[in-house]
This record gives sequence, C-alpha cells and structure tokens, in this order.
Amino acid sequence: MESQQAHRKDEHLSLALATYQQTHDQDYFNQVRLIHDALPETALAEVDPRVQLGQSLTLDWPFYLEAMTGGSKRAATINASLARQAAKHHLAMATGSLSVALREPATRDSFTVVRELNPDGKVFANLSAGASLEAARKAIDLLQADALELHLNAAQELIMPEGDRAFHWLDNIGHLVEELPVPVIVKEVGFGMSKRTISRLIKAGVSYINVSGRGGTNFAAIENRRNHQLDLADLEDWGQTTPEALLEARAVQPTVNLIASGGIVSPLDLVKAGVLGAQAAGVAGYFLRVLVRQGEDALDEELSRWQEELKRLLTLLGCQRFTDLPRQIDFVLTGDLYTYAQQRALL
Repeated sequence: MESQQAHRKDEHLSLALATYQQTHDQDYFNQVRLIHDALPETALAEVDPRVQLGQSLTLDWPFYLEAMTGGSKRAATINASLARQAAKHHLAMATGSLSVALREPATRDSFTVVRELNPDGKVFANLSAGASLEAARKAIDLLQADALELHLNAAQELIMPEGDRAFHWLDNIGHLVEELPVPVIVKEVGFGMSKRTISRLIKAGVSYINVSGRGGTNFAAIENRRNHQLDLADLEDWGQTTPEALLEARAVQPTVNLIASGGIVSPLDLVKAGVLGAQAAGVAGYFLRVLVRQGEDALDEELSRWQEELKRLLTLLGCQRFTDLPRQIDFVLTGDLYTYAQQRALL
C-alpha cells in the first residue's frame, strides 16, 4: 500500500490534468506580437539550437521537460516515459520534488528511473527552497544531477491543507548556492516573480532564475480542490503571468541566467519567451497531457515537431541561436500585458 505522500503525488497528477483546460483557456503569450522581417538572411542549416547557461550548464535545446512528478508507482511510469523521450531527443529533464524520496526510500525508484533511462543526459533534481544542505547533497547524489532546482511555492503551501506556514528562505538559498557543486536554479511553481524578488535573489548570489509564471499548471486551483476545510478559490488567479514576470526580469537588467516556464504550449510561445529575455524554458503540463492522454508515441512525435518548428521559427526571424532573440527581434504588447507593463514602468 502506498503512503499518504504517494497518494498526494497522484492527486496532483490527476488534478493537474483535470484543471488543464480551465488553466489554458487563455494563452498569455498571445499578447506578445513579434515584428516580421522579410529579409531574415539566414538558413535552416545555420541554426544551432544549443544554449549555454552560465559556465557549467549547456543544453542541446532551449526547452526541457520541466518538473512534473515522482513518489508513486504511477509517477514512476510517467517518469520512465519522460526519461526515454528526453534521452531520444537530447532534452534536459527535471524531476518532481525529491523530498518524498529522502523521507521514504521505497519511493526512490520513481526518481532514479530518470537517470537510469537517460544516463548521459542533463537531469535536474528538485527540492524546496527550505531544504537543508544535507538534503540537497543527497538529492543531487541520488540522481547524479547536473543542477538542482529550488522551488518557491508559498502560495501553494498556504492553500494546501497540510502545507507549510513559514517561509524564511532567502538566507538558506544563498547558503545552498555557495556550498553546492552544481548550478542552483531558483524557480517559482507558477505564480511568477517581480523585480524585487529577482533583485533579492541576485543579491543572495543566485545565478539561475526560473520566473515560472501563471498560465501553466495552477497549483492554487489544484490545492484548493484538495482543501475541504477552507475555500480559497479567489487565489486561483494569484501572481504574475509568465510574460509579465519576464518583463519584470528585463527591467532589472540582471547578469543572471533567465529561464521561463508556465503556460508555454507551443514553439511560438517558446520563441516569444526568448524574445522577452529567457535563455531557456521548461515545459511541464503541456507535455504531460500529451503523454497521459495520447501515449508515449504521441509525445515522441510532438517533441520532434517542437524541435523542427523551433528551428524554422529561428530561421524566419533571422536568428542562428536562441539567445540572439532578445537582441535582434522587436515586439509589441497588447491587451492586459501592455497595461501591466505601463503601470509597472517596464517599457
């Protein structure tokens, strides 16, 4: 019989799929329009999809399989499929939070399968920003991880009936960044980041930030479905969207490796995130839905499509590398995103 933690992981998976359509009724990247140049002056064969994040993290593609799950039998099956596809398509992959694996050794194979099936690929471990140095080292060792994601999830925890209620993270984040041997990526879980948050993280020594905005998997909606004591549905639209969070980051002009996630559901969304300053992007809910609803072969085909379309979009825009996008491509904003940018003095 699986543990309560494993049951919660399966609940998260089921609710993420159940709330997917509600969450994706609006694609916030539609409020970013790219300016077409009829003279791209490049060729498809000249496009190099690799990205270099800092000095020690090279990705073969500028998108990766973002943290989804782990900790149950169902999660193990999903992670095995994701790992096979990550290996085949040379994509980095992040796991779900390893906290359950550190507490319950019986669940570890649902995570270690990722490294077993993708021995040479880039794998990111995942823990809370409040994790101890010992726990972080164990998580990295367990997966032979190339990086560690530290997730910021205060909104999720406060809606979660059994969640944490205290969030003193900043000093601990700085300590982990200083002591750990791999890059530390500090990421939100879908509520975005502000200029102030990003500036404080940079001051604490963080070099890798995933702004992870609203528009993807909605953990406020998921946890509110699980909360039978208190209705917190008014928080389901909490936070900044991913384009808003990327504009916040642009305003800081940080010397930081910027990653986006949250509501990226097409290669065009990925390119728009790049134009707004993201050097790479994580995609979770979209690929999870393809896998669960249509099967691993369908995910295989979809990942191939994304890779081919991404190269064609970069060619159309005259960019040989993904990181050329923010320097070379003009854009305009529309609707609520334009209003937000004006009021926040982000233009």
